[in-house]
Amino acid sequence: MSPVSNAHALDLISHSVAQTQRLGARVGELARAGDVFCLEGDLGSGKTCFAQGLGRGLGVVDDITSPTFILANEHRGGRLTLYHLDVYRMSSAREAWGIGLDDYLSGDGVCVVEWAEKIRAVLPEERLWITFRHLGESKRGLLLKATGARYEELLREFKASAFG
Repeated sequence: MSPVSNAHALDLISHSVAQTQRLGARVGELARAGDVFCLEGDLGSGKTCFAQGLGRGLGVVDDITSPTFILANEHRGGRLTLYHLDVYRMSSAREAWGIGLDDYLSGDGVCVVEWAEKIRAVLPEERLWITFRHLGESKRGLLLKATGARYEELLREFKASAFG
């Protein structure tokens, strides 16, 4: 896949866990209440590392781990609340309503959803969708796709803060 960079997408390469977390932190610093970040990718591709960075960028001091078995964690104490969902164990998009998805999406914080492709049908159309790919032992590809004016703006701000 060739690199992509336009108003709607940015394709990045992370060379380490720490770098993936820094990229997430940059996004977290730019996040606003109501933002939705959808993470897609194979097991071990960097979704939770990115979510940890996102929390750091929001000022969350809690340890952020993937809520695979409990489905959702709320991390308070930062600039905004981080709603961290892991829907890996869900078998349908409809199941997401059972965990109060609407409350997380319409809440006063930031919502990050791991394994978002499993519930794509019930997620807002406007969002930042991030696809993670394995490129090596510690190297990962991240394709950020912005849908909607808010996320196109966020992507522009991210590019400016990351690359000048």
